[in-house]
Amino acid sequence: MMTKTVLTTKISDTQLSLALLIIRVTVGVLMAYHGYGKLINFAEYEPKFMEFLGMSKNLSLGLVVFSEFFCSVFLILGLLTRLALIPLSITMLVAAFQAHGGQIFGEGEMAFLYLAIYVSLLLTGAGKYSADAFLFDK
Repeated sequence: MMTKTVLTTKISDTQLSLALLIIRVTVGVLMAYHGYGKLINFAEYEPKFMEFLGMSKNLSLGLVVFSEFFCSVFLILGLLTRLALIPLSITMLVAAFQAHGGQIFGEGEMAFLYLAIYVSLLLTGAGKYSADAFLFDK
């Protein structure tokens, strides 16, 4: 009986939504922590931050803070999840392939891992244990 349960590929909606909740909250908290550090130490980060696509260091850092902190809070809540995942995915795409030179088996590994999780969540949505489900699945 136990072997059959462990080896099955079938999952219930509840199991899927619990897994999505765990993933959303975990990556959301971890990324919000990074963004919060940049938010409260903005002046220290700005001089050494990269200019991207002709944007000033100030604007580039501001967009990263918006993405990493504020969009992560939305991700944790499951509020406007897919919209919040767009800036997060773009930020990790830039981090992995621009800031870390595409070294996905080196310095860019964590950014690439976050990107993969964000794209997966973009495909699945927040699940039933989210503000999205409460507000929009009526």
